[in-house]
Amino acid sequence: MSMYRDFPEDFVWGSATASYQVEGAPFEDGKGASVWNEFEKIPGAMRDDVNGDIACDHYHRYPEDIAHMKNIGLNGYRFSLAWSRIFPDGYGKVNQKGIDHYKRVCETLLKNGVEPYVTLYHWDLPLALQKEFGGWESRETVKYFGEYASKIGEEFKGLIKYYCTTNEFLAASDVAYSMGLIAPGLKLEKKRVNQIRHHLLLAHGTAVSALRAADPGAKISLAENSSFMVPLIDTPEYVDAAKKAFREVNAHFLTAVMEGKYLDCYLEKEGADAPVFTDDDMKIISQKLDWLGLNIYFGKRLRPAPETKEGYHIFEETDLKRQTGIADFYFEPAAMYWGSRIAYELYGLPIYITENGKRSETDKLEPDGKVYDDERIRHLRLQLLYMAKAVREGIPVKGYFHWSLMDNLEWHHGFRPRFGFLYVNYSTMERVPKLSAEWMKEVIRTGRIA
Repeated sequence: MSMYRDFPEDFVWGSATASYQVEGAPFEDGKGASVWNEFEKIPGAMRDDVNGDIACDHYHRYPEDIAHMKNIGLNGYRFSLAWSRIFPDGYGKVNQKGIDHYKRVCETLLKNGVEPYVTLYHWDLPLALQKEFGGWESRETVKYFGEYASKIGEEFKGLIKYYCTTNEFLAASDVAYSMGLIAPGLKLEKKRVNQIRHHLLLAHGTAVSALRAADPGAKISLAENSSFMVPLIDTPEYVDAAKKAFREVNAHFLTAVMEGKYLDCYLEKEGADAPVFTDDDMKIISQKLDWLGLNIYFGKRLRPAPETKEGYHIFEETDLKRQTGIADFYFEPAAMYWGSRIAYELYGLPIYITENGKRSETDKLEPDGKVYDDERIRHLRLQLLYMAKAVREGIPVKGYFHWSLMDNLEWHHGFRPRFGFLYVNYSTMERVPKLSAEWMKEVIRTGRIA
């Protein structure tokens, strides 16, 4: 690496989206309904009572959006497939038009020097699976997710090399089935939600097996927004406490995947509400991954606390301004460094930052036709400086995917929150690169954070 670069020339610079948030075309070309197509009809479920019928019209405008990626200099694009575009009912009959659409997307990406990084499940469960089996409450849904993964592996061999099985277990389970904030919008009791958590882990492992069988060359991971620990001081005592906390606080998701067991502290905490599982389940869940995808938006500061049962103390962040723009997510740029370092030291896999970004509800077109999102640039600069520190110290952080490529439908929060490099005028669907896109273009060109 040149002494004048913060990042190597083969570093992956990407952006990310999710199918429901950007595609639109909810029933076009044979697509089946997802849980969102029903959830969005509930009065008050979506801010401003909006829906995803059009979203960003990415289904039709993907060539234009890929041209914007190329102009920025991005060489990776993480996006999700709509399961019900491939299997309208989640299983059974295959919709060839859906497969053909995503093949065209992948081919266009590759022609423009952009590598597809594909997520199989980003919260848009086929509605039929929810109605027939109770969605993720059932092992039937797990089985059909494996069949879906197998079909994708067969059809896209040679087009898709990098996969994330799932995106953010916590949202797919708790936010959807306990808090009821996202589709299907249920508020189930704790034991049922814990079983859903387990089934999502099992679905991940089942998909890993299916993808490897269908395409042995596939590079497989997940995209997980773990709770990232930031030791206040870089000493062995503090770092060891952070590692212990990272394993225990994430015991129900990432730790189980990476270590093949539920930690005793988790099972004891849940007691009678703990999930039902078998040894075979844990073997499936914990198959070795090729890389580790981390969605890093925030971090938790901590210190060793030998006087406590846990051995660490996580600080309450009541004194900090909420700068991510996401409720309860506190801006801690050092999480980019510590999240990567701790995950690598624990699990030894190459790291990709599969999501990181800044929400704003004040991005606007100025009279000169530009969007001056200076706060996003400030946010990104701090985050990427810490990511550069990780790279400089030899931690194998191989890529970064900004959330998001474009402003989009931010789930139940509606269209008001904007995360994109591209400003979307939802009346005309015009895309306008923001100042942050120009800034990122220069970072990519030089390999430096300035």
